Amino acid sequence: MITNVRVLLVMAAYFTIATLAYGVWSYLEWGYIEPIGTAAIGLLIILSVFIAYYLWSGAKRSALLPEDNLMGNIEDDSGEVGFFSPWSWWPLMLGASSALAFASLAVGWWMFFIALPLAVVAIVGFVYEYSRGAHAH
Repeated sequence: MITNVRVLLVMAAYFTIATLAYGVWSYLEWGYIEPIGTAAIGLLIILSVFIAYYLWSGAKRSALLPEDNLMGNIEDDSGEVGFFSPWSWWPLMLGASSALAFASLAVGWWMFFIALPLAVVAIVGFVYEYSRGAHAH
């Protein structure tokens, strides 16, 4: 977590420089500081610092994680990642319906109304995959 805190603080420093540069550039280009872009980039500073503080306060209260140990080995963090069913077709259907939904942004909104029911069916099938059939729990 400490590495993530450092990365987020570097991002906050970068966003600070980017906010100042954008403000100066917009003032030189248009004669006034553009408020929306400057505020949006400025809010990224706050977002990065908030997440860094959250991770830092969590790291203070928890034990040292394997990825924070400088002398740690790769196998120190090994273990169960999760359960994945290798024969499931539902992730493919969910990905295809999501791709169709995002393609509707470029092609037309009518495609979204085709993708939405497909996505709902894929989510329901994915969630209830182990409730029926040969692999029911």
